[in-house]
Amino acid sequence: MKPNMKSAEQHRSYAESEGMIPIAVVTVSDSRTAENDTNYFYLREAITAAGHELVGYAIVKDEPDQVDATLERFAASEARMILFNGGTGISKRDRTYDVLSRKLEKTLPGFGEIFRMLSYDQVGSAAMLSRATAGVYKDTVIISTPGSPAAVQLAWEKLIEPEIQHLAWELVR
Repeated sequence: MKPNMKSAEQHRSYAESEGMIPIAVVTVSDSRTAENDTNYFYLREAITAAGHELVGYAIVKDEPDQVDATLERFAASEARMILFNGGTGISKRDRTYDVLSRKLEKTLPGFGEIFRMLSYDQVGSAAMLSRATAGVYKDTVIISTPGSPAAVQLAWEKLIEPEIQHLAWELVR
């Protein structure tokens, strides 16, 4: 095993002691409702199946004040991770990234880079239109993905779930 792989494996091993991670989910959309929010249904199931706890959920319009207020509310809650989905594109209505990027105290540029790399296999060069991002705000991991169900599933299965314990542990070590 390469030396740097050993270190990452050790960190994951230590992180297992973190146990259940409390997570909040925020869907940013002008059209989704609690009845048709397929991303929420998917994440609720995936979060609990992975042994973590969903401690908050909100649907907000892609309005900067609503995104900001929801970030503040969940960052002040028991949530140690907030998963935003939607509003990461470049249209005039896509403002989630703009709000979150101003707030992040530490960024995780690798998240967006790897997400776009993986997305390329699904959507081709359109992956470059995504402003998926991640970072830390008020001792809480913030992750923001596009709102398409395929993007949410890709982010959870390939990036978030495999590192969730490690992410939470890094905040408290």
